[in-house]
Amino acid sequence: MTTSTTRSVLVVAATDAEVAALRPALGPDVDVLITGVGMVSTAARCARALAGRSYDLALNVGVCGSFDSTIELGAVVHIVRDRIAELGVEDGDAFLTMTDVGLFADATFVNASPPDVAALRELRPVHGITVNTVHGRDASIAAVVDRFHPQVESMEGAGFMCACLDAGVPFAQVRAVSNVVERRNRSAWQIDEAIAALTDVTVRILERA
Repeated sequence: MTTSTTRSVLVVAATDAEVAALRPALGPDVDVLITGVGMVSTAARCARALAGRSYDLALNVGVCGSFDSTIELGAVVHIVRDRIAELGVEDGDAFLTMTDVGLFADATFVNASPPDVAALRELRPVHGITVNTVHGRDASIAAVVDRFHPQVESMEGAGFMCACLDAGVPFAQVRAVSNVVERRNRSAWQIDEAIAALTDVTVRILERA
């Protein structure tokens, strides 16, 4: 597969498992970057890749957990706003953002001009958070939901968006919901189904990018 106008595309994923089924469909105009898990490695490796070659589109694909009961497992969503949930200061039982304490820091990243692709427009736009520690405790889940009202969470999204915004490269973060954010319950996860849905949507996005 090649993109419709032979534009150069960078597909970014944390693990090879998230793009393994996609690879056979990719043409020579599409590069794949595996960053490893976590926002720091994602931001650093994306920044290096975007500095080394001019891309028309960067596409972050992967799985995520959902806080939103209206999003079904296996659904593919477009994360248009993401933030680093843990960037802040603890003050006793209170959590203060950088803004709260009068310090400027890029904690929130917004995709104000996503690519005009029909397959992307069909996806539900959602707000996400990026974390170093995946939530799995009732108290911390309730606290982050009350604080930021996120719909999904990942460990890489904000790092990817930060790198793309800094580089001025059009981008989209597309993820499939593999699990509900709750106390760790691997038996309820639907990773294979999520990756299958993600692969199908990603192929359609790239065909029209």
